Amino acid sequence: MVKGRTGQRVRLYVRGPILGFKRSKSNQYESTSLVQVEGVNTKEDVAWYAGKRLAYVYKAKTKSSGTCYRCLWGKITHPHGNSGIVRAQFKSNLPAEPMGRKVRVFMYPSSI
Repeated sequence: MVKGRTGQRVRLYVRGPILGFKRSKSNQYESTSLVQVEGVNTKEDVAWYAGKRLAYVYKAKTKSSGTCYRCLWGKITHPHGNSGIVRAQFKSNLPAEPMGRKVRVFMYPSSI
C-alpha cells in the first residue's frame, strides 16, 4: 500500500473468460475473439462496453523488460448474439492456448 492511503483497493476491470474465436460452420476467424464479460447478460448491457480495452495477462518462462509477465491488448468491437457475449480484436491475434482463461475488461476509455 502507498503511504497515507487508507480503505479498500479499487479494481478498474471486470473479468471474463475467453470462449473461442468467431466462427461459422466451416470457417474460423482468428482475428476476432469471443469473451463473456462477468455480469453482462443482455445485448443492451454490451453497449456500455463497446470500445473498452481488454488485456490478456500471462506469465512466460523468460524475463523481458525485467518481468516474466506479458500482456496482449485488445478492444471490444461488437456484441455477439443476444446473451451478453462480446467480440474483441487484439493487437496481435490471440493464440489458441488461452481459450477458457480469464481476460481483464477495463472500465476505460469512457465513451461519454
